[in-house]
Amino acid sequence: MAFWWPLIVLAFAYAICRFLLMLIPPNVPSIDVDASDVLDDGSQTKENSYIYIPSRGKPAQSDRVQCYEPATMKYLGYFPALTPDEVKEHVAQARKAQKIWAKSSFKQRRLFLRILLKYIIEHQELICEASSRDTGKTMVDASLGEIMTTCEKITWLLAEGERWLKPEYRSSGWSMLHKRSKVEFQPLGVIGAIVSWNYPFHNIFNPMLAAVFSGNSVVIKVSEHATWSGCFYIRIIQAALAAVEAPENLVHVITGFAETGEALVSAVDKIIFVGSPAVGKMIMANAAETLIPVTLELGGKDAFIVCEDVDVPHVAQIAVRAALQSSGQNCAGAERFYVHSGIYSTFVAQVVKIVKSVCVGPPLAGKYDMGAICLQGHADKLQNLVNDALEKGAVIVGRGSFGNLGEDAVDQYFPPTVLVNVDHTMKLMQEEAFGPIIPIMKFSSDEEAIKFANDTVYGLGCAVFSGSQHRAKEIASRLHCGVAAINDFASNYMCQSLPFGGVKHSGFGRFAGVEGLRACCLVKSVVEDRWWPYIKTKIPKPLQYPVAENCFEFQESLVEVLYGLSVWDRLRALVNVLKILSEQNSPASTVKRNL
Repeated sequence: MAFWWPLIVLAFAYAICRFLLMLIPPNVPSIDVDASDVLDDGSQTKENSYIYIPSRGKPAQSDRVQCYEPATMKYLGYFPALTPDEVKEHVAQARKAQKIWAKSSFKQRRLFLRILLKYIIEHQELICEASSRDTGKTMVDASLGEIMTTCEKITWLLAEGERWLKPEYRSSGWSMLHKRSKVEFQPLGVIGAIVSWNYPFHNIFNPMLAAVFSGNSVVIKVSEHATWSGCFYIRIIQAALAAVEAPENLVHVITGFAETGEALVSAVDKIIFVGSPAVGKMIMANAAETLIPVTLELGGKDAFIVCEDVDVPHVAQIAVRAALQSSGQNCAGAERFYVHSGIYSTFVAQVVKIVKSVCVGPPLAGKYDMGAICLQGHADKLQNLVNDALEKGAVIVGRGSFGNLGEDAVDQYFPPTVLVNVDHTMKLMQEEAFGPIIPIMKFSSDEEAIKFANDTVYGLGCAVFSGSQHRAKEIASRLHCGVAAINDFASNYMCQSLPFGGVKHSGFGRFAGVEGLRACCLVKSVVEDRWWPYIKTKIPKPLQYPVAENCFEFQESLVEVLYGLSVWDRLRALVNVLKILSEQNSPASTVKRNL
């Protein structure tokens, strides 16, 4: 016991010191970012601002991207639609900067992350307001989807990023026992990202953080539907990079339409795409021309399965949040709800009660539970999906209410809607809705729930609820998707050590976690001599040119020495190997080989 006491005291003292060090605030520089043109301080009156009226149907591409607030249709301005030559110039600048940044230390990269984290925490309202104005989501939804997930990713990279990018040593096997084997993770060069509109802040920071921390530069093409906020968020990144004396042009945000994105794919060393399956297929085709790696995060039609042994009010609240978060703009949003027949009526009644309390309106104009639909004309698509379901026998049992929408933006809103009597013949249960619709279908057994959930072309995520965690895990393990939450929804987003991505029409490849970080790297296998220069690889004489007559016999025995199934087989083969070597080293053999 006397031996252990000093160790216990030392461990306790170490813990106290670590705790005291945590109390000392870190010395992280502050950055100034110009936001004068972002905040709506109320100074604009109806006389000096005007309403944007987009054209109906698919708009023709022009040389500028028009920006407006979906919730009010207030015009925000425009940004240039870059030409292919302009895109190539951005990539060239990023490539030049990357060659310098690749030599940066992890200490410098961590300081960059800490500066970003400090700014984000101190300017949450500003960041969320920009996201809200550009996409129509509420401030709370912006905080949940933009701020928390980004801060969690930064925190994970600070804690573990360097560890997963350092060389990883692997076993060398019996035949290479004298060698040391390792995997190195080197930056790829210029990472390209084409991101969607639903989370404009996080969708920029997510690929940027992984790319920059792993030593790459990155060029991000923001969605034409969320360009205004994206061009503000890049200022934050550039200010943080300048604070750590990173090379200029390391991170770019470019604006435009399809032509701009196509040019980016053809110019970078890897492309990350977040968007629809149709566009994802075109990205793959373009990437095939230069054979660059591709990560695709595409559509989702996530199943939300509720067994009969759950706390109904608790799970109903989660279900409504899962369907309505960010005005139906949520990535991996729950779009198909399967509830056990034993609690079906009770669960539906609870969901309807919650939905009827939801009020929809301009997110910055009052206390509203849900904001606007970002895409112009998307409300019509949602109504068409509902109409198709109604024609095939579905019934609307509950809808949310509207607040004061304003006459200029009424088409940008869609009330949260609960439907029952739905089945898989309806488009609503097959096509990605991306809207606040809750179709609830009943099941009678776990097998049936699994069958329903897997009956889709998508495979992004799922959520399974049961009073038995073992049962929930068993169901989730049989669902063909990339992300699963047990007795929760979307908690995977807050576990940034985990990879994120799907299968089937939901795409492939992963971002986030170790897999996402290393996906930004050239994964290089390296083998070196373990005891250089004392032990080196030497070709055995029977295999040296010109090869000996018994070279195959030697090779055959050598294989058995290394991989024989029994000790006796290996020993017998070893004797034969030594015999052949001794014969090869004899003077007579040397003379014969020389002849």
